[in-house]
Amino acid sequence: MTIISRQLLTRPASVASSRVARAGAVAALVGAVVVGTALSASAHVGVHPDVTTAGQGAELAFRVPDESDTANTIKLVVTLPQDRPLTDVSTQPMAGWTATVAEAPLPKPVNVGGATITKAPHTVTWTALPGNKIAPGEYQNFYLATDALPAAGEMVLPVAQYYSDGTVVHWTEPTVAGKAEPEHPAPVFTVTEASATEASASPTPAANTQASGTNAPGATTTDNTARVLGGIALLAAVAAGGLVLLRRHPKTDVK
Repeated sequence: MTIISRQLLTRPASVASSRVARAGAVAALVGAVVVGTALSASAHVGVHPDVTTAGQGAELAFRVPDESDTANTIKLVVTLPQDRPLTDVSTQPMAGWTATVAEAPLPKPVNVGGATITKAPHTVTWTALPGNKIAPGEYQNFYLATDALPAAGEMVLPVAQYYSDGTVVHWTEPTVAGKAEPEHPAPVFTVTEASATEASASPTPAANTQASGTNAPGATTTDNTARVLGGIALLAAVAAGGLVLLRRHPKTDVK
């Protein structure tokens, strides 16, 4: 019996190393996309309602990051809409901060639940007491509650953020679909139509608030949603490109 010995073929080390390097590069790029998307989605002042149904009570959480490298956030002013007013607003007590709700006459009377309203809450102001602030790299949640959201539609809530160095950042710019995100987009969410059952029921008071910083936002803002979806699409494209790179490797002929 003749025994024929064949030399085992192994992939050259250079090829294997190249594949590993390409895989590492793809993984690093995908990781960068994920991190970049997360940072972008959380880098702006945003509003997160726990309920979005018209006529229902809701709690609105304003998430405020300090974007300065050196200054602290010491004051926040939220402007409420006057064309579709929130007729009853209350704030959650916060240690180290005062909160003030100021009313103002409406441009024209508004009928709410059969009653004619001529004035409504117009601004909510949070001010840090001495020794308190939002420091660079930190964020704080500010909560307010309303007994009933207005009619369905977009709810824009401009915010002015005051820093300890005198800087005031106005989060007032509109976000337009299909266009680049503005530098300081206004916090916004969409009030949805009530179902027939919900419309026939009386308004539901906002849920009990929890300690500051413990509430998870019930909904994301339009600008954050757009950034997250864009990041996911980019991540998918990068991953697909990575797979193509991994498949394009030198072939070893076996004879």
